[in-house]
Order: sequence, then structure tokens, then C-alpha cells
Amino acid sequence: MLRGERRPNSRRPASGGFTYIGLLIAVAIMGIALSAAGTMWSVAAQREREVELLFVGHQFRDAVARYYNSGHRYPLELADLIDDDTSLVPRHFLRKIYADPMTGTPDWKVIRSADGGVMGIASTSQAKSIKRANFDAVDEGFGDVESYCDWQFIFVPRFGRERTYP
Repeated sequence: MLRGERRPNSRRPASGGFTYIGLLIAVAIMGIALSAAGTMWSVAAQREREVELLFVGHQFRDAVARYYNSGHRYPLELADLIDDDTSLVPRHFLRKIYADPMTGTPDWKVIRSADGGVMGIASTSQAKSIKRANFDAVDEGFGDVESYCDWQFIFVPRFGRERTYP
């Protein structure tokens, strides 16, 4: 026999299978770790969108309040908050119509007053909210609702002076 040739009855080393099993276990552990990291990233991203929704909602509510305080009526459309030409000097109560952070588009649910004016907005997202507590006083009712479409940013004038309420 030549050197390096095997005999027909010789056995292979038994360590080859253990390396393969060890590699499979390592891949499984990495998969579990990446899955956990992905879930945490997803929750963090949703919390960030919630903060942005609260900021944008307050911007809309404040713009409606300023519009109402300037003429004692609600704007007819959201676009009136950007360019109000009802006075001699055009007024701008809002820089732009912001996109809904939950949907990524400016597809707001417009909340109308009895006379048809815009008194507020809400998200169109049916997703369940993560945040359930520690809202500003004006938003304290948001903790009792299930989804983002129930977070309604409404301006309601009360008691002879203008105040904001959820």
C-alpha cells in the first residue's frame, strides 16, 4: 500500500459530526439573539413614532387654537392653517401638513365641529399604542384608549377664554 491510502476496513475519525452539531447550535443561538434584537428595535421605533405623533398632534391643535383665536371660527380645511387669506395680510398658523408618523402619509382623520370647521385631527392607524401613562395634562385621556386613531388632538374653546382639551 502507498502512503496515505486507506484500508477498506479503516474507520474515519469520530470528531467530524461534533463540529457540525456545534456549528448548528451556534447558528441557532445567533438567530435567537438577532430575533430579540429585532423585536427591541421594532418597539423602540414605535415608541419614537409615538413621541413624534404627540409632537405633531400638538402642533395641529395649537394651530387650530391660534386660527380660532384670530377669528372665532374654525378653519374649513387643514390647508387653511398653512395659508389663511381671510385677512388683508396672509397668516400662517402651520408650516406644512405633517405626515402621520404612524402611517407615513398625511392621511389624517379630520375631526369637524358642528358648523363643519376643523377642530382637530387624529391618526388613521388602527395599531395598538404602547404608551399608556405619563401624558401631558391636555392628553390625559389618551391612556384609556387602545389605538392611535383614538388619540384625538382637538381644540375646544371653553368658559369664555380659549383653552385646549383632548
